[in-house]
Amino acid sequence: MMPKGPYINHNSITSRIQLAEHFSIDENHIDRVIEKYPMKITPHYLSLIKKHGDGLWKQAVPDIRELENSSLKDDPLYEELQSPTPNLIHRYPDRVVFLVSNQCAMYCRYCMRKRRIGRHLPQHESSIEKGIAYIRDHQQIRDVILSGGDPLMLNDNTLDNILKQIKKIQHVEIIRIHSRIPCVLPQRITDDLAETIRKYHPIYLNTHFNHPDEITPESQRACSILADVGIPLGCQTVLLKGVNDSPHIMKELMRKLVQIRVKPYYIHHPDPVQGTHHFRVPIQTGLKILEYLQGNISGLCIPRYMIDLPKGGGKVPLQCNYIDQSNHDRHIVRNYRGELFEYPDA
Repeated sequence: MMPKGPYINHNSITSRIQLAEHFSIDENHIDRVIEKYPMKITPHYLSLIKKHGDGLWKQAVPDIRELENSSLKDDPLYEELQSPTPNLIHRYPDRVVFLVSNQCAMYCRYCMRKRRIGRHLPQHESSIEKGIAYIRDHQQIRDVILSGGDPLMLNDNTLDNILKQIKKIQHVEIIRIHSRIPCVLPQRITDDLAETIRKYHPIYLNTHFNHPDEITPESQRACSILADVGIPLGCQTVLLKGVNDSPHIMKELMRKLVQIRVKPYYIHHPDPVQGTHHFRVPIQTGLKILEYLQGNISGLCIPRYMIDLPKGGGKVPLQCNYIDQSNHDRHIVRNYRGELFEYPDA
């Protein structure tokens, strides 16, 4: 059950007993995992799971491997060290990530912020005020990203108040919202919410779909409500072992995203976070997927493949190398079919 206060309320699966009402399970270890990393699954997302162990199950249901010791860290990206105030991350000179919520509609098992999501964080209003004051006092900040948790877990009035205060800061040019709500709780996206957000243009929303089965009539309607009021939509997909580490699954996902007016923005290599090692894949897997998409799908559907460097190094794009040979006046370039072509240099 959601806490009282600024958050919306909805019914979610939070215990093994509730989950057993829908699936035959014998994983008693689920309780052990939940003690450290809480579970929350929306009824909508639960209805999309076709069978035990499929790609959607793996994203939503606790796995005993989350408790295995590994060399991975709780905060490998050094977010805490780059937080000048609680709930605000200032990594790049001109932008900040503002963590306005510690609640999500669903707690994804691969979450980069497993260390904090679902925990009670007191003094919500105080931390918001400190974050806004920091943004106001640093004129180099032109881009504010609302994240969390999920900003759209806030009720309309609370979200409106935060957006209004940020919009008043003259040096802020762009506001972005990062939310998985259109995928896991599409019913939250209402006309009233869209009208609340549209008042603060230019404002962008990056959502988060990882598998083609997550794109449903309900999620399409949610994205349409946002797109119809002029909110540009992008998608940040995470590359996950056993979920979407297949060129064909990723191709289908990217095509479906464009059909619901969501631009594929990033494929994120999974962050090296404690409790998520079973989702990690070799970087070469991501590069092969990227190479397959090139030429086999519209350029509109092709995202950038990104890694977020440890110790706060920031995001870096990874790209396939199509140049086979080079000298001072020509290159031998390989296309997506593996054919070689001579290309003259300037």
